[in-house]
Amino acid sequence: MLNLSELINLIKYPSLTEKSINLYGNSQYTFIVDRTITKTQVKYVLEKLFNVTIISTNSCILPTKTRRVGKFIGKRSRYKKVYVKLKSGDRIADLFN
Repeated sequence: MLNLSELINLIKYPSLTEKSINLYGNSQYTFIVDRTITKTQVKYVLEKLFNVTIISTNSCILPTKTRRVGKFIGKRSRYKKVYVKLKSGDRIADLFN
C-alpha cells in the first residue's frame, strides 16, 4: 500500500461545478482523483487530511469527450470523480482557502 504522501498526490482537485456546489448543503463533496486510487484509499486520505468522518464514497469514471479547437479534433482524457458523504455536522472548511 502507498503511504499517505503518495496517496495525497493521487487526489487532484475538488470539482467546483454547479451540481457539486449544490451538494455541499447535504455534506457531500466532489473530488477529481487519479483513476488508480480506490474508494477505501480516498476515504483514508480525506479523513486524515481534513479530520472528518466519511460515511460513504461513490465513484465513477467519466467517458472521453471529443473536443474541437479550430479545425483540429481531439479527445479529452477519461478521469475519475469521487462523491464523498460526511457525517452530519462535519464540514471541509479548508476547501476554499
